[in-house]
Amino acid sequence: MTAHALQRKPILPALRLVSGKKPSVDDIYPRLFDAILEQRIAPSSRFTEEGLGEIFGVSRSVIRRVLAKLSHQQVIILRPNQRAQVAAPDAQQTRQILEARRLTEITVVQLACAQATPTQIRQLRELIARERECIERDQRGPAIRLSGEFHLQLAAMARNAPLAQFLNSLVPLTSLIIAQYEAQACTYCAWQEHMAIVDALEQRDVSSAIGLMTQHLDHLEAKLLKLN
Repeated sequence: MTAHALQRKPILPALRLVSGKKPSVDDIYPRLFDAILEQRIAPSSRFTEEGLGEIFGVSRSVIRRVLAKLSHQQVIILRPNQRAQVAAPDAQQTRQILEARRLTEITVVQLACAQATPTQIRQLRELIARERECIERDQRGPAIRLSGEFHLQLAAMARNAPLAQFLNSLVPLTSLIIAQYEAQACTYCAWQEHMAIVDALEQRDVSSAIGLMTQHLDHLEAKLLKLN
């Protein structure tokens, strides 16, 4: 995809600036990720730092940092002297990713259940409310991204940095797979299942939390492997 093509197609919403400040990496990342998830930047498409920099009104160095984050999360592929390319995981990769997530997230939810604070529980519920609102508004990209953020926030609550880092390389890539193969954002990762997990965390019911997370990931795997 060329810079000209990026400018011609309305793939990215305008950013609202505060006090004339230019967008930061944290401003640009969710909008670019949403565009990828909604396939406004198609799977396997290529795009340039220059084109994205012109869209967001920032330097190539800022765009490079955004792309580096997406590359670390395996959402895009960066190769020397080549344009960034959106990843396109196949069925075997999908299966391996989901197997790794299941093993990791069972431990994560167990740890989070023992350590969750009332403030963290409230933050999870607020995140789910945002996810539900996006689904109701048919905002597919943000809904998928927020669903993934739920799992990453759980990992942060577990207070185990290696586990959180590992999930940060799996969850965004899962979101990309969901966007590429699932027809309806509201069916792949129901907010109701997230809420049930939070209820178990709040009650410090480890057994229920593990069971609900396992069931949740089983549902996701069944749908994605059927579609992939």
